[in-house]
Amino acid sequence: MTSTTSRTDRTGVTGVREVTRAGPWWRGAVGYEIYVRSFADGDGDGVGDLRGARTKLAHLADLGVDLLWLTPFYRSPQRDHGYDVSDYLDVDPLFGDLDDLSAFVDEAHELGMKVVADLVPNHSSDQHPWFQDALTGRDAEHRDRYVWRDGAPDGGPPNNWVSHFGGPAWTYHPPTDQWWMHLFLPEQPDLNWDDEVVRAEFERILATWFERGLDGFRIDVAHSLVEHPEFPDNPLKGDPPPEGAGPDDVFAAYEHVHDLDQEGVLDIYRAWNRVAADHDAVLIGEVYLLDPDAVARYVRDQDGLHLSFCFPALHTVWEVDDIATTLRAATTVGGPNFAWPLSSHDDPHAATRFGGGDLGARRALAYFTLLATLPGVPFLYQGDELGLDDGLIDTAEDPISLRNPGAVGRDGCRTPMPWEPGPGYGFTTGDPWLPFGTNRSGTRTAAAQAGDPRSPLERTRALLHARRGLPDLLGDLPATWLDVPAPLVAVRRGDTTVVLHVADSDVDGAAAVQLEVGRGRLVYASAEGTDLDDGHLVLPPDAAAIVVHSGGRL
Repeated sequence: MTSTTSRTDRTGVTGVREVTRAGPWWRGAVGYEIYVRSFADGDGDGVGDLRGARTKLAHLADLGVDLLWLTPFYRSPQRDHGYDVSDYLDVDPLFGDLDDLSAFVDEAHELGMKVVADLVPNHSSDQHPWFQDALTGRDAEHRDRYVWRDGAPDGGPPNNWVSHFGGPAWTYHPPTDQWWMHLFLPEQPDLNWDDEVVRAEFERILATWFERGLDGFRIDVAHSLVEHPEFPDNPLKGDPPPEGAGPDDVFAAYEHVHDLDQEGVLDIYRAWNRVAADHDAVLIGEVYLLDPDAVARYVRDQDGLHLSFCFPALHTVWEVDDIATTLRAATTVGGPNFAWPLSSHDDPHAATRFGGGDLGARRALAYFTLLATLPGVPFLYQGDELGLDDGLIDTAEDPISLRNPGAVGRDGCRTPMPWEPGPGYGFTTGDPWLPFGTNRSGTRTAAAQAGDPRSPLERTRALLHARRGLPDLLGDLPATWLDVPAPLVAVRRGDTTVVLHVADSDVDGAAAVQLEVGRGRLVYASAEGTDLDDGHLVLPPDAAAIVVHSGGRL
């Protein structure tokens, strides 16, 4: 399929470029997550919004992005920064209004980019009118739209399930002598997906937004909508978590066989798939499971979700066997139906994960080069294109930190985007809702990096534009993992090969390596010092290169 898209070059001139992809429009696309609160502030109140984000669309189109994911902009009390929705069909005034969203989507489309929005179907806000009504009595009209249970015989919670955000997954409601379930905050009561009205309402929500112009949804905690009908205890993996353990450790202490990844979840998405098909829309799941086989179940037959994020890729460490083993297993079961996140608003930036600073930025770009050549859709998180690591801050806004003293929250990866040097970093003219971080400097801004061919921004731009010109990478061709010596990882798709050098020491202590790849041309290198001469690729440490073969290939 050939899609004609308009692109704005770096001089501001809009042109038309044909991009040939096989299959649906998202096949071979490049995604980019916009954490709306921290991307760009258009009204000076210190919080990012849709008007601000719209002013940066040319940056994203020029970068080479095809698909934008907006984090929740719906009406919300903001107890979990928008993931507690009180109205699924309106824009919160903090972020603008429906006209602002429409203008954002229209301009993105003009620039050749699709727009998907976060959808939060596992739970609503406790301020949602449904839940406010449910609190009025057991016979309330909307009572069955949420998960309510009687307590245990000893008067405690119905079972031993725990919240992702700390504490039990249940809150007692004295007036009705029952407990409501919440896998996250108590202010985020879980919806009851056994209720047919809930199912019908969400199909209406999807159709409404598709008719308004959205091109799909990223589905929050997509594996969590259905529970075991008898609500039995989850078994412990070993000893109970110690007193004072953080929420992640407590959650990980249990086998989540009854509250997550239940069989009935896929049936919900099969119904959504039919709604999406009427609008040529995509459904992307946040299936946060670390077993690629379990993730693949949601996308394998393409009758449920179309894509699922493969989170094992986001948890690799800078070690050649870990990267090779993780990604080989994932591509084997996921094929072109996985999305490959480099970073996200819930996890440390890749540059932090890979060592921080310039070293982390170099490694993150090299790793993204590999992800960008796999079947499926690679995703950048805002700031990845600048080589950003997590902001170093001493304040806490994340409910994980606020509820659990000493727990490390997600604020570091959510600090505002630094667009240009100076007060407010071009993000805001006011006081930012989160500090930028003491490790921010002018060289980490988009303005400082623009035009410098050695910068993460320009090297990322070069990667995405090179990728767009390689048909092997835009369709369903499988990944063939090549037998190369450590510390190298190499993958071939058609006549295109990517090689990653996973050095096991810092840049100064590791040497370049040489690999015979055969005749071809070097179309992209993530770092200086890369060379292809007479079929021999010279690759410096913590770098990656893409080679297109002209006969006789590795």
